[in-house]
Amino acid sequence: MSCYDPEPFEAEVEETNGPVGQSSEIGKMFPVNGGKQICNPSVSNDMENYPASMLWLNFNGKLNVTAPDSIYTTTRVEQHDRLTVSDTAGKVNWYLMIDKSAGECQFQDPEWSTHANYIVALRAYDTEGSKACESLDYGIFAVRMSDKKKFWFYDKDIGEFATPHLWVGETAASKNDKSDDSTVEGFFGTSDVRLTYVSPKNEIVFVDFANGGLKKPVTLKKPAGRSSWEIDSPMISPDGNFVVYNMVENSTTWEAYIQELSANSSPIKIEQAEGMMSSPAQPHWFKFGSRLFVLWAEFPAGAQMLNKNDLMAESVQDGSVGRTVMREIVLTAGAPSDIALEWVGENREIAPIPMTGGRSPDGSFLATGTNNAYLLELP
Repeated sequence: MSCYDPEPFEAEVEETNGPVGQSSEIGKMFPVNGGKQICNPSVSNDMENYPASMLWLNFNGKLNVTAPDSIYTTTRVEQHDRLTVSDTAGKVNWYLMIDKSAGECQFQDPEWSTHANYIVALRAYDTEGSKACESLDYGIFAVRMSDKKKFWFYDKDIGEFATPHLWVGETAASKNDKSDDSTVEGFFGTSDVRLTYVSPKNEIVFVDFANGGLKKPVTLKKPAGRSSWEIDSPMISPDGNFVVYNMVENSTTWEAYIQELSANSSPIKIEQAEGMMSSPAQPHWFKFGSRLFVLWAEFPAGAQMLNKNDLMAESVQDGSVGRTVMREIVLTAGAPSDIALEWVGENREIAPIPMTGGRSPDGSFLATGTNNAYLLELP
């Protein structure tokens, strides 16, 4: 869930000197930046280098984490001035600071890509060149985690609410030794790269970089009767052919859709079935072996799509503030809309609390944030 110009939130959980895992029937819960607000939670996609970890975006003031060096300060922090990956022990194991010397003002909408070595995010700069950073424009970049180098898909003219996502093919080089990082193939080690984002016109834009060069962007059709609703966080499927996303009318009303990445595709709504608390919120893909699932959070009627609760308290671990659900699915690209997707089995509850930041590739962890952040190690 993104944070743009949020109101300050005073957490009700107790600030600690470091996360302490708390076990209960639902698993083991770890606070992330305990007692301090975060947004854009994204569970680690790198089980080798960053297991039991989460990518997130900070607010200002103080951070409740263990800094890895003197550059990563934890006091007098500026809002959205860094991307952070921290683990269940509260240790920062990777970060990227804004480059003030290059005129960067803040980051927005970070998300782990489908490839473990890449993250995608927005960067804001002041269009008038002011250090006050009051007139902002945004660009989309990818960062290669192994060396923190950036690749710019767009350096300007991107909306603040773009929520980009990045798909990188399996042939990508995990560690790129090529000298030319100015091209897609040089930076990623493959041209098999796809990008989605929400345009300033509030439409999903899809760009396929396969076979080299910048391809013509494709704009996806919006759901009928939802032209005034906002699109949030289109997430590309593991095969690179579909997206799952929310359509949001207001803070308490939303719907979820799956759509093929094609100009002629039609959105397919994920219906709110009997027994569901709400329409799916913050849907993510989860692949385990050859099996594919859609994972989402549900909230009580009238509740917002965020968490202000102390999820460490067993009193809320009963589904009263929401839950996390997933359902198996089979996708067929290029098929008519009535057979493009097939649900397998029924909805299955993964946790009786709402977790909006996805499930780790090994299936062990769920992540959430906005406003309190946690990693849940499943039993």
